[in-house]
Amino acid sequence: MTSREALTRILELREIIEHNSRLYYECDAPEISDYEYDALFRELGELEAQFPEHDSPTSPTKRVGGKALDKFEKFTHSVRMGSLTDVFSYDELSDFIEKTNAVLGEDTEYSVEPKIDGLSVSLIYENGIFVRGATRGDGITGEDVTENLRTIKDIPLSLTEPLPYLNVRGEVYMSRKVFAEINEVREAEGLSLFANPRNAAAGSLRQLDSKIAASRRLSIFVFNLQEGSLYSDGRACLTHSESLDRLAELGFVTLPDRKTLVGFDAISEHVAALGEARPELSFDMDGAVIKVNNLADRATVGEGTSTPKWAVAYKYPPEEKRTKLLSVDIQVGRTGVLTPTANLAPVRLAGTTVSRATLHNANYIKEKDIRIGDTVVVRKAGEIIPEILESIKELRDGSEVEFRMPELCPSCGHPTVRDECGDGAAIRCVYAGCPAQNARGIVHFASKGAMNIDGLGPQVVELLLAGGKIHGIADLYTLKVEDIENLERMGKKSAENLVNAIEASKSAGLERLLFALGVRGVGEVAAESIAVKLQTLDNCFSAGIDDFLAVEDIGEITATALVEFFADEGTHDLCDRLAALGVVTVAKSEPKLDTLAGLTFVLTGTLPTMSRDEASALIKKNGGKVSSSVSKKTSYVVAGEEAGSKLTKANELGVPVIDEAGLLKIL
Repeated sequence: MTSREALTRILELREIIEHNSRLYYECDAPEISDYEYDALFRELGELEAQFPEHDSPTSPTKRVGGKALDKFEKFTHSVRMGSLTDVFSYDELSDFIEKTNAVLGEDTEYSVEPKIDGLSVSLIYENGIFVRGATRGDGITGEDVTENLRTIKDIPLSLTEPLPYLNVRGEVYMSRKVFAEINEVREAEGLSLFANPRNAAAGSLRQLDSKIAASRRLSIFVFNLQEGSLYSDGRACLTHSESLDRLAELGFVTLPDRKTLVGFDAISEHVAALGEARPELSFDMDGAVIKVNNLADRATVGEGTSTPKWAVAYKYPPEEKRTKLLSVDIQVGRTGVLTPTANLAPVRLAGTTVSRATLHNANYIKEKDIRIGDTVVVRKAGEIIPEILESIKELRDGSEVEFRMPELCPSCGHPTVRDECGDGAAIRCVYAGCPAQNARGIVHFASKGAMNIDGLGPQVVELLLAGGKIHGIADLYTLKVEDIENLERMGKKSAENLVNAIEASKSAGLERLLFALGVRGVGEVAAESIAVKLQTLDNCFSAGIDDFLAVEDIGEITATALVEFFADEGTHDLCDRLAALGVVTVAKSEPKLDTLAGLTFVLTGTLPTMSRDEASALIKKNGGKVSSSVSKKTSYVVAGEEAGSKLTKANELGVPVIDEAGLLKIL
């Protein structure tokens, strides 16, 4: 085949594939089978590889992801990607409309739109071609995630018209259907489940391997024109609604169920209607956005220090439903704490079916007088974790049963004790050989924030324990492919991947190892601080309470727990064995200097030569603290270009303001 003949076939294939993609993804009316579609796609990829001179950034093959990146490059937004003021009641919404109308008039139009629960990105087009995309970040500096954005089928790689320049803002999300399907697969593979669609979308978009991002099937709604002309003759749009209509014509998927309305009554009615429709939507939304529609009027109303005065986000209260409490299960955590979990009659809540909810602890159950058989009110805390708010006592018929925490551990049968630390609400199994604690301890050891052993989830750990392949944490590092491949749902490839992941975890460093070991009160941040201060595991064993108290943010209770942990003979045996098996027991981070000890810094704006992350790391390395808010205790505010409300507050409080050069001078 000649190059010219190849080009003819390539163009033909691209047109056929794009047509069938629209039928499948947008119209839900495919005309060809998946097999036929895949064959066409494969043929196109092979031709583009054979004739690279005909490669194109708009080819459908760019949707599947390219080579993996080492890291994301920083991207400075040409138009600040700001946030909105939240309102939580119709009174607050009415107040916003009244104040705005007082400036613009009672006939002011507002665009009322769903607030998608995802993450914001900017998309940039040159001559009608998608060339760059970035996360919102802090509004000024984001991350270049262009390759991952190319995999989202809702994002047009080329516009219907070759406009010279266009910058739009959208919200990337994961549909509820895709979220459920991915979690089902992850559960079958023994991987940890995603907490909610928003977290899943955020994690997917920040994958360094764009093939993984492609497999997550993300979607996007475009909701704003950032800059550029929407018409080839340079004519500007007069209203926000006109700009969205025009963006839809250019090939974008714009916000659904938006209306242009006048007056509080009409606006609040649509806000309520959007809220009532939430359970039936294919995506998550956590509010409604109300914006002045006329773009010139927005300039008249103006901007606040950090948010525009011409728009607000109405946040819906968490959805609550009634259902029956059928029974209570007890889970034993890795530290021995017994946690009661409610089994409920299934109920649809915030877009998902809920059949289990947390009951927190024995004190919570007693205070709320929650009984098995009660009709209870359940909601998702933060739209994520189901919890029982109260029982409806007037609906009791006498068959309800009071619940009591068990006196014996349901896992090992040993007596439980009431934890004397804190408020005494925790009931704990203190038997060191408790199987449930052992299993959960291994799962924690392998978790993402700890040793990050991909593929070693709860189900795989249970299989390994049940099959006698491991008995504790250190046994992980003795596993071979043949020990794993015959376990249920594993196979040779999965076994090889798991063994490789375990081997890679050896180099995680002391920071992760300390967190992985599961010392009570030591989270990821504290573990890193200890590692940076003490540098080696041997130093941790020889450290006393005063040594641990000298570590930033370590208090007396945690310091005592650390000394007791490292004095335990079992800890010595475990750590000696891990070191003998090749696990790194020294810190990756260098010890902190004390140049900035006792000083607290707040960063704002764009610095000339450093990102704010780099400046933060430099401050922390030299013993200083970095805070996100300005107070009288702030030592310095480091301000760059386009510094916002933090600079204003620093001036109000009399906090010294320096630039990047000033920070370097102090160092």
